[in-house]
Amino acid sequence: MKDTRSKALNAASRLIAMAAMVLFCLMLSTTSKLPHAVSAEAQANGTDEVLPTDTMVLEEPAPLPSEPEPQYYELSFIGDCTLASTPANKPLAVSYESTVGQNFAYPFEKTVQYFRDDDFTFANLECALTVSDSPGEKNFRFKADPSYVQILTHGGVEFVTLGNNHVLDYGEQGYSDTKAALDSAGIGYAGRDEWAIYETKSGLKVGIYALSFGKTQQIKDGIAALRAAGAEFIVAALHWGDEGSYKINKLQREQGHAAIDAGADFVYGSHPHTLQPYEEYNGKYIYYSMGNWTFGGNTAPRDPDTIILKLTVMRGTDGSISVEKREHIPCACTGAAGGNNYQPVPYEEGSEQYNRTLSKINGTFDGPDLSIGYQYNFSEY
Repeated sequence: MKDTRSKALNAASRLIAMAAMVLFCLMLSTTSKLPHAVSAEAQANGTDEVLPTDTMVLEEPAPLPSEPEPQYYELSFIGDCTLASTPANKPLAVSYESTVGQNFAYPFEKTVQYFRDDDFTFANLECALTVSDSPGEKNFRFKADPSYVQILTHGGVEFVTLGNNHVLDYGEQGYSDTKAALDSAGIGYAGRDEWAIYETKSGLKVGIYALSFGKTQQIKDGIAALRAAGAEFIVAALHWGDEGSYKINKLQREQGHAAIDAGADFVYGSHPHTLQPYEEYNGKYIYYSMGNWTFGGNTAPRDPDTIILKLTVMRGTDGSISVEKREHIPCACTGAAGGNNYQPVPYEEGSEQYNRTLSKINGTFDGPDLSIGYQYNFSEY
């Protein structure tokens, strides 16, 4: 009886072991059919293709860093902006104030497209922005209401030189008021025998040194200061020369060359109220006189010719700075024939006026100088 029970238990144990073995095999079979990974191609095609269990899915390697490329900046230069008439002309219907009124966009209306999208626009502000009633003892005095600074902002001007003979027309008070008006409008400036660095939104540090009828050593010192301060592209803004002349005088040439030798990248000249020839010197450019732009000093200018100068400046991959391209855009400082509406307009390409303007810049113009019917005192400068 005891042997019979033992045999029965042994048989049951064997049956349980066999059942367990069968169940284990079934689990292995089911597990081997489960997909471990689906290929990207299969997912895209909507199939169930699976990757082998020993296949590794690799991520795409990170792209190699790109090679550095040169950077380019567009700088624009225009001539004298005298945003006022003389005191005697202010009440006239043809005065700057009567023509412009409160329409601050008017003076640049026909040309703003050249400045709106550049990196930097530069002009000579040749008047005081002040309400002062204490003028200096001078032949000509120009003051505009401080609100006229908006003419520059509407025109896309970022920076002005104050190194000229009219920012002190209303004394130190007028000079201080002018700087305050420019500050309030966010326009950069360099005062008389002063320098400043303006960093464009695109990242170019433009250094400007301004001087009115100064000494050569002052120019050298100002440019050296800009270099030491980290300016990348240096402009020497020099007020000089003979009024009404199309010719470069000896001192202009001497100081222009000295500025380049001292490290300036570009020389911007003003005062003659005419265009004078540019010069390439040691691989750099000197524009001895840029003429007038929106100029309230004359109700009927005898010479309306002026230009927009465009410089394309390149910062190389090694950090070097150079002028890669220049463009001259001939314009008239007035759109009114025989008068002055104080609104510069481009000349039609190929026209007589267009070609005449270019001849003044390239040095082939052979017309007579403008006669000046008054004397000026250099102590005013």
